[in-house]
Amino acid sequence: MSILAKILTIGALLVVTACTNSAGYGGDGQGGAGGDTAAGSASDPTSPAFFQQSVGDRVLFVVDQSTLTDEARSILSAQAEWLMMNTDYNGIIEGHADEQGTREYNLALGARRANAAREFLVSRGVAGNRLKVLSYGKERPIEICSDESCYAKNRRAVTILSSGLTG
Repeated sequence: MSILAKILTIGALLVVTACTNSAGYGGDGQGGAGGDTAAGSASDPTSPAFFQQSVGDRVLFVVDQSTLTDEARSILSAQAEWLMMNTDYNGIIEGHADEQGTREYNLALGARRANAAREFLVSRGVAGNRLKVLSYGKERPIEICSDESCYAKNRRAVTILSSGLTG
């Protein structure tokens, strides 16, 4: 074996060995110096994954309504608190409807639902210029079936996070 081949083999072994070190930098198995959370993971309270899974990114509505339920207000209150603490993020609130009714009616209903969520967040202190609304009406269902259980999941407003920082 030539010297170059030996050097490349040793280099490859070092790379493979470094990649299999499960202890990370801190030796605690978490990839950090004693930290309990991995940046960007659902356990990181400043991450969009945490927002989606722990805070809740969606609120549901009653048939043909854009009035917030008590449960929706509770989720939106938690969203407002998270957004106030994580000012690097803006929100796009998507309004959705079930498949019943015309396309035009459902686009308008989705817009009313998204605006209801936005207005609530603004009332809780989130700056209005950080929130945009968008209606999909019945065009983006998450459940497809002609049953109330599916319809109920599609009557929603979803807060999508985007980075507020611009280059």
